[in-house]
Amino acid sequence: MGMHTNKAIWEAETEGLELLNLTIGELLDQQAEALADTEALVYHYPEIGLNLRWTYRQYLDEANRLAKGLLALGIAKGEHIAMWATNVPEWALMQMAAAKIGAVLVTVNTNYRAAELEYVLRQGDVGTLVMIGNYRDNNFLDAVYAIAPELSDVNDPVTEALQCAKLPVLKRVVLIGDEAQPGLIPYAQMLALGESVSDETLHARQANVTPHDLAQMQFTSGTTGFPKGVQMTHHGMVNNAWLTFGRMEVRAGDRYVTPMPFFHVAGSVLSLLGPVVTGTTLIPLIVFDPAKQLELMANERGTHTVGVPTMLIAMLNHPRFQAGEFHLSALRNVGSGGSPVPVTMMEQIHEQMGADVAIVYGVTETHCSITFSLPHDPFALKAGTVGVPIAHTSVKIAHPQTGEPVGFGEQGELCVRGFSPTQGYYKMPDKTAETIDAEGWLHSGDLATMNDKGYINIVGRVKEMVIRGGENIFPAEIEAFLMRHPKVAEAQIVGVPDTFMGEELVALLRLKADEQADEAEIREYCRANISRQKVPKYIRFVDAYPLTASGKVQKFVLKERLIKELGLEDVAKLKMA
Repeated sequence: MGMHTNKAIWEAETEGLELLNLTIGELLDQQAEALADTEALVYHYPEIGLNLRWTYRQYLDEANRLAKGLLALGIAKGEHIAMWATNVPEWALMQMAAAKIGAVLVTVNTNYRAAELEYVLRQGDVGTLVMIGNYRDNNFLDAVYAIAPELSDVNDPVTEALQCAKLPVLKRVVLIGDEAQPGLIPYAQMLALGESVSDETLHARQANVTPHDLAQMQFTSGTTGFPKGVQMTHHGMVNNAWLTFGRMEVRAGDRYVTPMPFFHVAGSVLSLLGPVVTGTTLIPLIVFDPAKQLELMANERGTHTVGVPTMLIAMLNHPRFQAGEFHLSALRNVGSGGSPVPVTMMEQIHEQMGADVAIVYGVTETHCSITFSLPHDPFALKAGTVGVPIAHTSVKIAHPQTGEPVGFGEQGELCVRGFSPTQGYYKMPDKTAETIDAEGWLHSGDLATMNDKGYINIVGRVKEMVIRGGENIFPAEIEAFLMRHPKVAEAQIVGVPDTFMGEELVALLRLKADEQADEAEIREYCRANISRQKVPKYIRFVDAYPLTASGKVQKFVLKERLIKELGLEDVAKLKMA
């Protein structure tokens, strides 16, 4: 299989691996029996009094305890439980516990405000919300009481179901932490209720859960419309984690340090399930902090770590790292993905951290990974491509109009087929049909190329492509070029409307510490090294970019700001007319 035509299509290979036929609960049970005393989950946060080190047996015991608490609340198989929290230990337990009782875990972005939360709870038919009280400047409690003021009138939230006008399906809210709040069930009380549930009751419920049942629902970012609830199965999540970590050559005794938020597929699938399926140790960050991640990598002797480019750039440029404070002798591999990965950044990781590099590419609609670097490939391929498809996965680069595979090196939309595509968007059959065609190909919305060996490059998003004077321009190419400037730490390219050219390019640059540059210097660098149509018309210097909670740059926010700053509102309206 693999490549067998002169077109950009990769037919799925098994690589000698059979897909696992396990639920998430069965996976944890098996590993707890086989690796009872192996360290499974570590939270090393002495600064907040948290130093948790669970073996696989302890991890299972705690997950079962929570599962019994959920059963005590009367949560049925198939009921939707929303989790709104940072990467606290309760999040990891909730994924395992909900899976054991056959509930569907609905993940909620920690950056969401009240209106966004309301949409997810309503669209996702959420019956139970589990949450922390706040995150940075975002008061979760205020948001919940604003949406469901009826909570304040609930006297006994355990026995009295919430009656909320805006959210008729929502029955209860559970609060993680020690602080009591009106109408909310304390997390500790839920655990205590579970003490009355027998092992036999839990085992009977778990036995009724199958690998192809829904396990999770994640909402897309919604940058081009209302967020869509991606339905994810036990089978898709377990196998995506297994095949991806196998491609990474993660093995017993390894230690995986991750900042990826659990509400994201890179967190819930790769970070939470990858270590379990390989029997290794997971060391999460509660929230991303470059110094903390470096500390954990050094002090916990992390063998593998990961981050979107903005995270890795922050670590590379951190003064304590540049001063040589962190000893990363155990580190073997650093993975990245989630947005275009600059080759220069991967070169810096290889040189300054002494680790191998790998790039993963995937989307929520495929339970995460689609392609991944091959372990024994030369550095140039690992840093400069997203590798080849993982096992049991077919990929084609399709012509946008015909859907037929294009030639090698030609740009088209990346489409995927195999075990991993979602069952569809929850309650959105029309959107599902737009994304998954009649032949089962899931259309990613990403522009890519494939060479004659099957190696793939992501050019950019179909909707981020800038058309300037009839020329198709891909921001990722110019961003990578600008980051080779010795003074530039990070670059983002955005297209803004223009009455004559249709669109013009804006470069937003974040300079390295203690460096200074002006527009003339950057423009001259561009004119000397890239073709004229790719030279940005506007150049801006910034200290930071607006980010999602998973660390991706929100280009739509940048574009909105620039249109206003440049006085292009009327031009933008004309383009939309």
